[in-house]
Amino acid sequence: MTAVSLSIVVPCYNEEACLQELHARLARAAAAVAGDDYEIVLVNDGSRDRSWEIMRELAEEDRHIVAINLSRNHGHQLALTAGLDLCAGDRILIIDADLQDPPELLSQMIEEMDRQRADVVYAVRRGRAGETAFKRGTAKIFYRLLSKLAEIDIPLDTGDFRLMSRRALDALLSLPEQARFIRGMVAWIGFRQVPIAYDRAERHAGQTNYPLAKMMRLAIDAVTGFSTAPLRFASHIGLWLVAASGLLVAYIGFAFLTGRAIQGWTSLMLVVVVLGAVQMFVLGMIGEYLGRLYIEAKRRPLYIVSEIAGHAEARPSLGHVAHEAETIAASDTPGGNGTRPIA
Repeated sequence: MTAVSLSIVVPCYNEEACLQELHARLARAAAAVAGDDYEIVLVNDGSRDRSWEIMRELAEEDRHIVAINLSRNHGHQLALTAGLDLCAGDRILIIDADLQDPPELLSQMIEEMDRQRADVVYAVRRGRAGETAFKRGTAKIFYRLLSKLAEIDIPLDTGDFRLMSRRALDALLSLPEQARFIRGMVAWIGFRQVPIAYDRAERHAGQTNYPLAKMMRLAIDAVTGFSTAPLRFASHIGLWLVAASGLLVAYIGFAFLTGRAIQGWTSLMLVVVVLGAVQMFVLGMIGEYLGRLYIEAKRRPLYIVSEIAGHAEARPSLGHVAHEAETIAASDTPGGNGTRPIA
């Protein structure tokens, strides 16, 4: 693998309105710190708009672009994993395509990495412009709840926006799990990690691709991936219910011996409903962990790539790149890179 000084990895889903401005700002930021020795890895996560067509055009115009087209929508975390797996940089910047995270912060992140001899510089959101009070509130609650539950120290108010060294990325890529929560996994690998504060901007264009359902799924992956607290919570509920049941049996025996009439079916049904609800909750919690074991046991590749535009040097370790990618001919555009597979 021929390394470059800097890789910028960007997962994209329906971002046609942002890609041109994204490319311009990323190219300026990268050239300012790495000169001509950088690559921008754009990962198309099964977009339904013109995102892939625009990415191919950018790859033909700019030899620094590596555009990766996944075979379907794999989800943000797996699309990001594909880009990280196929990038070649000595340093790697992770950033989203919506430009809420400023590419211009890259130079400060590199300075901080060099100054503190860190392997990871993660960006902490000081302000969140353009987001609803509901989203800000739920995000604040989620990060603090995760911090309490997780068995590792996951920084508060951080997303995937961060700069990593190659050795930190190699350690991250050694973790093969399917249900990925990248920011938690980066915290798990350790090394020296330092924060840098910034104000998050509004989306450059378009609408968010992370609705409430996806946020909830990510939250479940985060909690179940880094904590067994829900299982312990289920066990504690079971113990308390056993104690409550003992008290209830004692009360029934006392009422029988003293000749007191026990109230009718309403109270009985209430107990049955509560116990049933708790049992279903506990079974659901156990089922969530069993489901993760079932998925992991299949050992499927984390992602499948159908096409690559540009000169990608890395070889996949976590996914599969289809050979049919070579059906797209190389561009005749001067300086273009064409499309080819990675063996």
